[in-house]
Amino acid sequence: MFQPRLFKALKGYSLSRFYKDLMAGIIVGIVALPLAIAFGIASGVSPERGLVTAIIGGFIVSAFGGSSVQIGGPTGAFIIIVYGIIETFGVQGLAVATFMAGLLLLLMGFFRVGTIIKFIPYPIIVGFTAGIGVTIFTTQMPDFFGLHIDRLPGDFASKWMAYFSHLDSINPWALGIGAISVLLIIFTPKFSKKIPGSLTAIIVMTIASYLLRTYAGIGAIETIGDRFSISAGIPEPEALGLNFETVKLLLPSAFTIAMLGAIESLLSASVADGVIGEQHDSNTELIAQGIANAVVPFFGGIPVTGAIARTMTNINNGGKTPVAGIIHAVVLLLILLFLSPLTKHIPMACLAGVLVMVSYNMTNLRTCRKLLKHPKSDVSIFLVTFFLTVFLDLTIAIEVGMLLAMVILLKRVTESTRISVFTDKIDLTADTEVSLNEEHIQLPAGVDVYEIDGPYFFGIANRFNEVISRVKSNPRVRIIRMRRVPFMDSTGINNLISLIQSSREEEIHIILSGVSEEVRTTLIAGGIKSVLSEEDICPDIHAALERAQRLS
Repeated sequence: MFQPRLFKALKGYSLSRFYKDLMAGIIVGIVALPLAIAFGIASGVSPERGLVTAIIGGFIVSAFGGSSVQIGGPTGAFIIIVYGIIETFGVQGLAVATFMAGLLLLLMGFFRVGTIIKFIPYPIIVGFTAGIGVTIFTTQMPDFFGLHIDRLPGDFASKWMAYFSHLDSINPWALGIGAISVLLIIFTPKFSKKIPGSLTAIIVMTIASYLLRTYAGIGAIETIGDRFSISAGIPEPEALGLNFETVKLLLPSAFTIAMLGAIESLLSASVADGVIGEQHDSNTELIAQGIANAVVPFFGGIPVTGAIARTMTNINNGGKTPVAGIIHAVVLLLILLFLSPLTKHIPMACLAGVLVMVSYNMTNLRTCRKLLKHPKSDVSIFLVTFFLTVFLDLTIAIEVGMLLAMVILLKRVTESTRISVFTDKIDLTADTEVSLNEEHIQLPAGVDVYEIDGPYFFGIANRFNEVISRVKSNPRVRIIRMRRVPFMDSTGINNLISLIQSSREEEIHIILSGVSEEVRTTLIAGGIKSVLSEEDICPDIHAALERAQRLS
């Protein structure tokens, strides 16, 4: 059911709790200001579009979400996707793709897909997050160094070749502002835990830039105002150019936005759960994300998702309920309405420094190094996802990473399923099927027992046939012991039916032993009774052997 956490939080809401939410919301709003501006510009849109996204999207995520402390808005993970969509389809194409992504997220929430998305393998999440971090770092080099490049290539390798070929155009003022911004972000937490380093960098470097440009006559420092004109207000809603051809063209992009938004939002909510000791509602959260992404495009916004850094800032500053997230959106709205003219003085190199640190935190080198010490299969998934994200495309990276993870999982499950063959006697020392005093059961002449220990699915079906073909015996009865088979799929059922039919042609009778109720139901639904009688599906090995003796 759709149950926004705000409605629950408002029951018994107190003044003391409001004060904590108010303080947290104000601080988060201040923290979100430079990030919203930086993410908007880096994505290829104007700074106020980033702010509008944080205001409208952040309000909706807090008002309708399934987490008490989630903060929504634009995030670094979407920079590369959004920039690529704008390059190919324009700003209008981005609006359509974001709206479609919102509808997809709504469907995910209503069909309760949230619990499934949580099972995306950890190496894939680390791989694409680190890959996005490296890509963001790469895109910020021109502003950080003040490089003059007429047209920047699209692919990763060509970008760096272009950078190295334009090293003679480095702007010392831009480099100095970018480097000092990074140092301020790094060292601010050592003096104050409350003031975010990114805000300190922007305030200090904006003042410095203004003084240098106004009183020292240094015009080589490029600011936001040199590239963008900033409007002090929420834009009027605009219609989207939706038609069948546009929808078909932008569906892959919309799917990428929806999947990444779902993954990042639920990951952020899960991290928050671990800190506050609460359990978020993943499907309600997806619905809220869907509403936010369906609404913001009408006001020129970019994709919205849960932001881990801002969510943790909310928690660390005392935020207890979604009211803190709503206050954060109101704070940003007030800044947009009354202080936005001041943002035109922010140096582009300073924003590049902020994003360099964002990319460094996303890359998370410590986590990557630890992951490289994990099993080789996990390392391969991580590296494939990482390199595909950097050199090709995030969508391809996630798809290939998931495919590789599933193949490795099937390989592990297949290898863990054991098939044992008994032609003389059965060892009962580890038998839990029945309580026995003897250690062995002597098999009658002409009776073979095949025991499957693990799931009987398409990954094991052919292997079972190979085992049977390798056994050099000609029994009258084959007992297939299935007491440790937790489930079967259609391939396993079809394989078993084919085995029964071919054995009948060889005048070999098949008996099933120790079939669980769940597997029995699956077998009957799959048509096993068309080739096997009820008497041949026995509850345990003793009943199966008695049935075999009656047949001989």
